[in-house]
Amino acid sequence: MSDADKTPAVKSAARTVELLEALAQAPGRLTLTELASRLGYPKSSIHMLLRTLVGAGWVESDERGTAYGIGVRALLVGTAFLDRDVVNQVATAHLAALRAYLNETVHLARLDGADVVYLASRESMHILRSGSWVGRRVPAHSSAMGQVLLAQLSPEEVEARVPAELKAETQHTIADHQALARELQDVRVRRWAAEREQDALGLGSIAVAIPFGRPAAYGLSCSIPLSRFTDAHQRDVVEALHQHAEEIGATLRRLPSA
Repeated sequence: MSDADKTPAVKSAARTVELLEALAQAPGRLTLTELASRLGYPKSSIHMLLRTLVGAGWVESDERGTAYGIGVRALLVGTAFLDRDVVNQVATAHLAALRAYLNETVHLARLDGADVVYLASRESMHILRSGSWVGRRVPAHSSAMGQVLLAQLSPEEVEARVPAELKAETQHTIADHQALARELQDVRVRRWAAEREQDALGLGSIAVAIPFGRPAAYGLSCSIPLSRFTDAHQRDVVEALHQHAEEIGATLRRLPSA
């Protein structure tokens, strides 16, 4: 097969991936018009892809066939990744121990491009708590988890990775490149990150990187409502996160498969 013959197949694959990602990130189902607007592709091309994906179970449509959402097949792929991810396997018991000790919602996540993706969570038993974020993707610059993982990179690598325009999730988000660079330098020195209402109003978070890999790409974080985000609690959270992150890293380094 010539390069010219290969090009349409590659383009189709790229469009399929972009279509699935758009559906996965949307809060609800999207119409053909909305998908065409988001992706910038002709409706006819998207409609052909949708028909194929609906038939294969990767996409589901409403009863009228006018709005589309991610299908159950995508869940199978996502759970397969989690089942095979050695960091997630090792961290499971540590997340349970952290939740039991801190009684706050704790997370495992990894850096993916300019975002962080949450892989596992254990929810606090408090009535006032943050929810589970498994599968959630957030801009790295707006969360403690993202900031501590960006801080594992050099300033040049960070600049190349994050978008030119930093989106402000709230009025407290660091949306300036120079301010972000200063914050990341502070994080490198103290070895943990903390934010208050940068990602969600009324909520703060603290995060540390798991010392595994160069640069480290996984981290642990703790989400805390501002009403409980005291200096004393912050010290306890930082200490507990560091302890478990070090133990996870040490376990991973002993595993031949890792």
